[in-house]
Amino acid sequence: MLAPRPDRRVVVIDQEWLGDSGPAVQRIGPASMRMRRMAGAQRGVGLAPGKATQGRIGRGKNALPTPPPAPDTDNDVTTDTDSDTDDTLLGTVWGLRPWLSHYGVTLDIQEVDELWGNLTGGVPPAGGRGAGTGPAFNGVTMPTLTVDLEKLIGLKDGVFNVSALQIHGRSITQDRLFNYNPVSGIEADRSTRLFELWYEQGFWDDKLDIKIGQQDLDTEFVISTYGALYLNANFSWPMGPSANLYAGGPSWPLASPAVRVRYRPATNLTLMFAAADDNPPGNRWNSFDAQNGGLGNVADPTSQNTHNACGCRFNMGTGALLMGEIQYALHAEGHDAPEGRSAKAYGLPGVYKLGGYYDTARFPDWRYTSTGQVLGAAYAQGQNVQPRMVRGNWLLYGIIDQMVWRPYRKSPTSLGVFARATGNGGDRNLISYGVDAGVNLKAPFPNRENDTLGLGWGLGRGSYGARMYYRTQGLRPPGTENHLEVTYQAEVKPWFVLQPDFQYIFNPSGGLENSNWPGHKVADELIFGLHSRLSF
Repeated sequence: MLAPRPDRRVVVIDQEWLGDSGPAVQRIGPASMRMRRMAGAQRGVGLAPGKATQGRIGRGKNALPTPPPAPDTDNDVTTDTDSDTDDTLLGTVWGLRPWLSHYGVTLDIQEVDELWGNLTGGVPPAGGRGAGTGPAFNGVTMPTLTVDLEKLIGLKDGVFNVSALQIHGRSITQDRLFNYNPVSGIEADRSTRLFELWYEQGFWDDKLDIKIGQQDLDTEFVISTYGALYLNANFSWPMGPSANLYAGGPSWPLASPAVRVRYRPATNLTLMFAAADDNPPGNRWNSFDAQNGGLGNVADPTSQNTHNACGCRFNMGTGALLMGEIQYALHAEGHDAPEGRSAKAYGLPGVYKLGGYYDTARFPDWRYTSTGQVLGAAYAQGQNVQPRMVRGNWLLYGIIDQMVWRPYRKSPTSLGVFARATGNGGDRNLISYGVDAGVNLKAPFPNRENDTLGLGWGLGRGSYGARMYYRTQGLRPPGTENHLEVTYQAEVKPWFVLQPDFQYIFNPSGGLENSNWPGHKVADELIFGLHSRLSF
């Protein structure tokens, strides 16, 4: 029998290290991705086979532990066609899923929908008048096809993956809120596009694996597992890269040609490096507000559809985004205690990360024109000028995910905290630094083991270059935007999750002016949302 192949996404490994104490649904990418239980897992207690705190590190002979036999669903003998499908609405699809699984093929379809309402503050939709309050709807359908090539053709530790997006609805942030970062991680321009298309190969019993193809790097870099609970986009791919890279870089809903290398010299230590194209749509000359006379890309403010509405351009003609990260698991779960040493001696698990990126492309300087004039003043005078383009961009970051309390080691109830900080240069970036943090209570009520209650906070600080740009135009310079979020993730069914959400945005866009009220900044915003996720 071929054991089910473990899911090796970084966020899933983090979950194992943290004893499956993170949210039941991950919005990393931030596409909602159901973290499936392995065949034989206890119902409702997480990913790992057998026990929630039992880890699965590695694919080969060093995997911990070997997955138990799958349940015998054909009343005959256990075979590799048996699979755990009770976390999908359609189950086996009349036997199709087990048949595909026999050949290593997994088809997953996610439907994520959100309803939002802004009760105060904000700005009216483009061309409108009055308040910025009102409802909005957005959603995405994401089919993903994954092929385990060891089952299909005998290629050990080889995996092929392709996914697509059908994005619908409208972005409440773009239409009404005027924030640095969207209040929802799945907000995006309406489109039907290819998302990821990659091949991954493992070596040396999974100590080394290499992924090549079109990739979304925010599924593996700069992520906090506890932070993935929250809906505000800042808790997934943070403000720094979202606002400072071309089209937000290779992050939801865009992907770029890339090579990612991951090496595990020890069970609790991971080193990662990626080289990707920095500009998925290849839009270079009007991607930022400091370009095009201060208007940016008027027709497509996010630049998501410019030149690349189908997601199949595979741009490699701009700069290279080079990313590196080191991860260390403290008191990692899933390892047996040494003889004579109690399990309590291990302490509570945590994951610590340090990393950064460097982008080789040229970026507009928010301070000066190509001829050395002050950029904001030149725009204010109506001059037809271009910002000076400067080479390179960088960002450094650190992340902490740490469990701080649980009643006993096997308990599904736990309290975890997270913190993440990013910092970068200020002359060619809108955001100078960002911080986010929060506290999560997993299984807050009896018999609700997959529910999570969370309180998160974050901020983004406008750079000195951006402040100079707006000040020299005679406008209010941007300062610090803060956001507070309270959320509750409830697993209604294994295939259906509901998440009511409350957010308060202090000083939207750092206090920039309301276009309808010159001289007055955009008022603070109170936003309610309801997120739902179906796995077919």
